[in-house]
Amino acid sequence: MNITITDGAQEYLSSLLEKQGVEGIAVRIFIQQPGTPHAETCLAYCRPDEVNPTDEILNLPKLKVYIEKMSVNFLDEAFVDYATEKMGGQLTIKAPNAKMPKVTEDSPIEDQINYVLYSDINPGLASHGGEVSLVEVLDGSVAVLKFGGGCQGCSAVDLTLKEGVEKTLIEKVPALTAVKDSTDHTVTDNAFM
Repeated sequence: MNITITDGAQEYLSSLLEKQGVEGIAVRIFIQQPGTPHAETCLAYCRPDEVNPTDEILNLPKLKVYIEKMSVNFLDEAFVDYATEKMGGQLTIKAPNAKMPKVTEDSPIEDQINYVLYSDINPGLASHGGEVSLVEVLDGSVAVLKFGGGCQGCSAVDLTLKEGVEKTLIEKVPALTAVKDSTDHTVTDNAFM
């Protein structure tokens, strides 16, 4: 796990933990909506009864940090710092892989699919005001997708799905065998025509 929490950040966070007056309280780091353009890196208090058995643990000299298992790949190369300024201080969290984790052929299939969607497919769909997101993976090899924006209700969505999205995903994610659309295309309010 490649997460850096500077001495300044450790001092600051441990002082916040002390003020809580809870024995064994720690910090939790996680990503909300990981692997999407809306991903946000979050830091929260973690009481002993809130620890999840699947959490990764980072034992630092001044504090304990729990990392949500689903966020681990997205937090690779994350950097947490605290800089003192004239008016107090500033805690900074940089997670360059939050929106797009580094993926390899050994990465979970969901990460591989999201990587292709957000780096290869969605930029093209954005020109029509559309986007596509992963809903789930069935049987480890079938991606269930949902179209949104200008793609929802678009008359060309079947062609886009088969000739664009499915073809690209299957080519770039070898374990994938098929793609299904879960979108309700009867809603045409924002459809690209």
